[in-house]
Amino acid sequence: MIRAGRRHLVRTLADIAARQGIAVQTLLNSGRHLAEGFPAPLNAGRTRLYDGEQVDAYLAGLPVPPLPVTDDDEDLLDRQEAAALRGMTPQRWDRRKMDPAVSEHLVLVGGVEHWPRRVVRDHTPTPRRQAGGRGGGRPTGVGDQVPRDQLPALVAQLLDDDPALTAAGVTDRLGVHRDTAQDALTQCRAERMADVMEQRQVTAAQAAAVLGYPAGLTRRASVRAAAVLRGRRARPYLATVAQALHARGWMTTDTPPAVQHPEDDACVAALVLDAPSAPAPALVWSEQHGWRTATSRRHPLGRGAAWPPPGPGVRHLTTGTTPTLADLIHALEGTG
Repeated sequence: MIRAGRRHLVRTLADIAARQGIAVQTLLNSGRHLAEGFPAPLNAGRTRLYDGEQVDAYLAGLPVPPLPVTDDDEDLLDRQEAAALRGMTPQRWDRRKMDPAVSEHLVLVGGVEHWPRRVVRDHTPTPRRQAGGRGGGRPTGVGDQVPRDQLPALVAQLLDDDPALTAAGVTDRLGVHRDTAQDALTQCRAERMADVMEQRQVTAAQAAAVLGYPAGLTRRASVRAAAVLRGRRARPYLATVAQALHARGWMTTDTPPAVQHPEDDACVAALVLDAPSAPAPALVWSEQHGWRTATSRRHPLGRGAAWPPPGPGVRHLTTGTTPTLADLIHALEGTG
């Protein structure tokens, strides 16, 4: 759990890796976070969280300070802890947390759901009105009940409990549209399969078997997992491009772009050129087509992975999918 008043100190493994100036995969491969004396995680879920004060002390070679031991109403409990406090299974808590009296107090810390101790302890289920019709899932005409930014963490938790989870199961448990559920489930499976494929040098089918995913439920995820791996390999190149454009004065930061997968077998990324001197509003990269300019900073990709023909504000830049920085900048300077 996260003790009261310590939420701001919570660190993820990615935070800890960045603190040491290494990639998170390097940290995982090295096992430094498993070394004797390293602070214990605050939770037992797949996404581990740590207390920053303890981690900083360990990395500085100082004694690791103990955490508070006295329960407080504002302690933040994760899914397993909330279920244990209520004396129920995590699966039953998944239904309980959908009650508005609980869901409005949801706190996401490092991508992991938490609720204040007082809310978990004192909650009384809201009586449900009888609804017409039969069956579960999302009622017709009702919008998704879970915000999109919270959905990945929720689906990940459901998949932890049930490797054979289906989109229908996600819809029934979370009250989201079937297509929304399928997309989130495919992405979660693909990311995890890509992790195993990268670590063990195995195929997508072998990774699915390691994770316990039924073959009939992983066809899309297998294609997406391969794209996820290709996207990871492209990150260093995209990061150097972002740094070069920032140094050129066309971006106010050098933050590398996130690789996106608007289609299962596609890798694309967008860089917003937000400096006044920038020669275009944005740049879009595709592993299949290379670079082009975009007319919108807010929606540079347009519709999915479609590659628009040259036109007003859209220019295909250089040749090849990973041109040199010099060639890319030269092409941009000529866009007018």
